[in-house]
Amino acid sequence: MKVIISAAGTGGHINPGIAIANKIKEKEPKSEIIFIGTNRGLENDLVPRAGYKLKTIEAYGLKKEFSIENIKHIIQTIKSRKDVEEIFDEFKPDLVLGTGGYICGPVFSVALKRKIPTVLHESNAFPGKAVKHFSKKVDKILVGFEETKSKLEGAKSVVVTGTPTKIRKLDVSLQRKRELLEELGIKNDLPIVLIFGGSQGAQRINQAVMDLIKQKKNDKYQIIWATGPKQYDIVKEEFERNDIYINNIKNVKVLPYIYNMEEIMNISDLLVCRSGAMTITEISIVGKPAIFIPLPSMSANRQEDNALVLKKLGAAKIILNKDMCAEKLSEEIDDIICDGLELEEMGKIANQIAPSNVEDRIYNEIKELMK
Repeated sequence: MKVIISAAGTGGHINPGIAIANKIKEKEPKSEIIFIGTNRGLENDLVPRAGYKLKTIEAYGLKKEFSIENIKHIIQTIKSRKDVEEIFDEFKPDLVLGTGGYICGPVFSVALKRKIPTVLHESNAFPGKAVKHFSKKVDKILVGFEETKSKLEGAKSVVVTGTPTKIRKLDVSLQRKRELLEELGIKNDLPIVLIFGGSQGAQRINQAVMDLIKQKKNDKYQIIWATGPKQYDIVKEEFERNDIYINNIKNVKVLPYIYNMEEIMNISDLLVCRSGAMTITEISIVGKPAIFIPLPSMSANRQEDNALVLKKLGAAKIILNKDMCAEKLSEEIDDIICDGLELEEMGKIANQIAPSNVEDRIYNEIKELMK
């Protein structure tokens, strides 16, 4: 089977595509899979690292406001269809799969014109623009949440599979944990708080964590903190203005990005992060308590709705983005981090909603379509 996967921009689009690709290769080792993205997003790092070839086109997301730049982007995105045509001519795909986002526009336009079997996966409870636009045209839409189905009226086929992820629950040995912590330059005698703001980072979270560290509020726990590649230098420079050096902060390891996130999540005691659909899935799989700072949205509170699923069960706490600050974050962390029993119980509750066999379900839906 020859498969093209369109995935670009953030890890929330790219990582599900990689997880699906991995499952296809596991089931059918002779399959050929390539990704289509842009030359700007994280796909340029994550896709080659996963062992897949990436073809790039110049496509852009469309903004509501009128501007010369937006018009240029629209024209360039339309022109990119020619590049997609050339990729299709060369690769001759049997299936085209997309994980949402603007990259699906030119890719799926060509796939549908050529009548190649098409599958979209939507991780969020509320489908994005691309998925909505193609919902009545593609052969099958796979979704992460049951409630998404009602938002896709008229679609040919909508199947709830859950959201694919590369993260798994691991039984990390004490020896391996010590090795990981030694590599990070932190100790094994304090609880670990893992903080990240998604693949691009989150400025509001980063500022609160910087202030927390400046005020030395983390004496009861250690922090592993991924700032996001684009914000790492900003964080480093701000610390240096306060005579704090990023590689020599007590109880703290600062990284631009965490490539072995699976292991780091599994050895952490508490997570502080956004609450995108994929993050919710990963946290439930590893069974960890969390403090969520939902990304606000003017159109719909998608991440807040996601976070409420675990909060209502007692597996998480929520700090709204507008309330996020060092004092509030420190208060919420301190409230639970030193209570081992509470951490363990919250983690068990989170694990109860973990989806099972997601990639197998997706693979089975693909094979059914290919018949």
